[in-house]
Amino acid sequence: MMQCGWPLMGPLRWLHYLNKEVTVRAGKGEEHRGWLLSVDPVSASVVLVSFGEAVAVRVVMGHAVEAVEVLRAAADDETAKSLRSVFLPPPSPCLDPKELRQRRDAVRRWLQENRIPVEEEGEELKVAGVLTIAAPYSAHDCRSSNQIILDRIQRLIGIQDCTNQGLPL
Repeated sequence: MMQCGWPLMGPLRWLHYLNKEVTVRAGKGEEHRGWLLSVDPVSASVVLVSFGEAVAVRVVMGHAVEAVEVLRAAADDETAKSLRSVFLPPPSPCLDPKELRQRRDAVRRWLQENRIPVEEEGEELKVAGVLTIAAPYSAHDCRSSNQIILDRIQRLIGIQDCTNQGLPL
């Protein structure tokens, strides 16, 4: 068990706690249990992941950490793999070239019908000259340096994916 001084331990010592189930005691008698996914190197904040019916992520601020106790290490590669995949987007469906072309055309048509300027640039769609949608043309495949446009187009495509109005999945 690590007592006090968590922020002062530094990244090399924190590595010992990664991918292990831990109990973190914080101020006011709080106790948090989960798999330690990450430690912020600046603030010493701890990211804990709990697996249950749903995945729960909790951040314990570094200045509040009083003690960290290792309960157990990941027994298998499956736990470590699950921890690494917590923040990854869901896997894209495997579509053949014909299905990808149909999906690209459907997304392009849907955007045009909703008066959003879109052009094809090779295999990608370019929206309003500032956003790119790559295959398989879902909300997770959008890229832009303009966060406002990125968020809006991702939400629109996400809504379209959910309702599946004319888009082959």
